[in-house]
Amino acid sequence: MARKFNPYPKARKRFGQNFLHDQGVIEDIITTFSPQPGQQLVEIGPGRGALTGLLLAAGDSLDVIELDRDLIPLLRIQFATQEHLRIHEADALSFDYKQLQTDPNKLLRIIGNLPYNITTPLLFHLLSQADHIQDMCFMLQKEVVERMCAQPGSKTYGKLSIMVQYQCEAENIFTVPATAFEPMPKVESAIIYLRPRQFPTQVPLAALNEIVSQAFSQRRKTIANTLKNKLTEIQLFAEEIDPKQRPETISLIQYVNLTRRWISETT
Repeated sequence: MARKFNPYPKARKRFGQNFLHDQGVIEDIITTFSPQPGQQLVEIGPGRGALTGLLLAAGDSLDVIELDRDLIPLLRIQFATQEHLRIHEADALSFDYKQLQTDPNKLLRIIGNLPYNITTPLLFHLLSQADHIQDMCFMLQKEVVERMCAQPGSKTYGKLSIMVQYQCEAENIFTVPATAFEPMPKVESAIIYLRPRQFPTQVPLAALNEIVSQAFSQRRKTIANTLKNKLTEIQLFAEEIDPKQRPETISLIQYVNLTRRWISETT
């Protein structure tokens, strides 16, 4: 039996490309994301269009962000009849997503199979525009998803867990085997669902980042040790934190409270 002709180029290592081809996984992702007509859908890195067709079938508006110039003309051909598809040749790391929000009453819903080599900076770039985003559903390296969703006391709980969970509700949905991709990556993947939080009061993100970064700069030391030039043991006790605790045992809300106290003491 002759092999089906595939006009798309091979995956490029420099773009961190691994193309999803498992139809069962593709359908499970779409079910998780649940796109609906009338929503402003955005896909990052459509690749060979594995998700794109189903997104267009479920909704009536789709913007896709693609950096690979060789893929863009092929996507245009594949979806030539889809008048509601807008393809943006751009780097997802620097793209201005808020420009896509054409209706102030409709926040963006973003989905994608993200290149593992840019995951963290891309997520924080997106979160810097969170006021324009309703939710996000991404395929990421399983280890990264576990770190993002980790709880206090876990070995994987750290700065990434806190900074993501401060800005989003994060849920690890399901694991995707390496066999679902071409070429097969050396690691497993997972689907994560993120919904930006709305805080009535909050601490500046930069200040929280400074406290958390310093706290986890030496994981094996106590919190009193790592934050000794910012907060005293008495101040830690005031937030119901034992100075002998390790950074990975302290909750998100406690880090927020420590940041608020540090700000109040330095202003």
